[in-house]
Amino acid sequence: MPLPPPAAPRQRRHCRSIQLHGYKREDGLWDLEAWMTDTKDHDYPLSTGLRQAGEAIHHMGLRVTVDRHFQILDAQGVTEAAPYGDHCRAIVPEYRRLVGLNLFQDFRRALRQRLGGVAGCSHLTELAMVLPTVALQTFASETQDNEDHDGRQPYQLDRCHALETSSEAVRRYYPRWYRGQEPARGDAPAFCSQLQPSKESA
Repeated sequence: MPLPPPAAPRQRRHCRSIQLHGYKREDGLWDLEAWMTDTKDHDYPLSTGLRQAGEAIHHMGLRVTVDRHFQILDAQGVTEAAPYGDHCRAIVPEYRRLVGLNLFQDFRRALRQRLGGVAGCSHLTELAMVLPTVALQTFASETQDNEDHDGRQPYQLDRCHALETSSEAVRRYYPRWYRGQEPARGDAPAFCSQLQPSKESA
């Protein structure tokens, strides 16, 4: 289902494209890559010179190598296009400091501490923020999302509205982890009962 039509005629002024990729390596490790590209649909003057319509203003990427425990073993960054050229590129080697972090153990806080503000590039740091999601989706292709995880609750539960452990979705698809009230035999599921009129309104 698409978004509703815009309320008024409009002209696009900016496009940010983000591409995220996860790769399984033959040596048993995993590469996660994130790329960001910013373009304008019109000529765009900068203090460093004019950027033509469609020319990349930002084009940069990150790659981290992780093991099955989401530990970052290697990290590489690249800036192919940036408003201030080599001044922007000078910080890229600092993203080696991602090595040693774990994507699911306080990663975003540690990332901000190491590479936030003037300690990093705002765009590369923003890209790094999505790496846990890339890892989750990449590893999900290796296992059924509702199978046993060594007795641990699946990562995705209690991280969004639909998969709250008291929800109908969890009751149906992750019954082992359901924390809500089981409906009495013959009762409609909770989301259906909300649609039925109460006695007071009958």
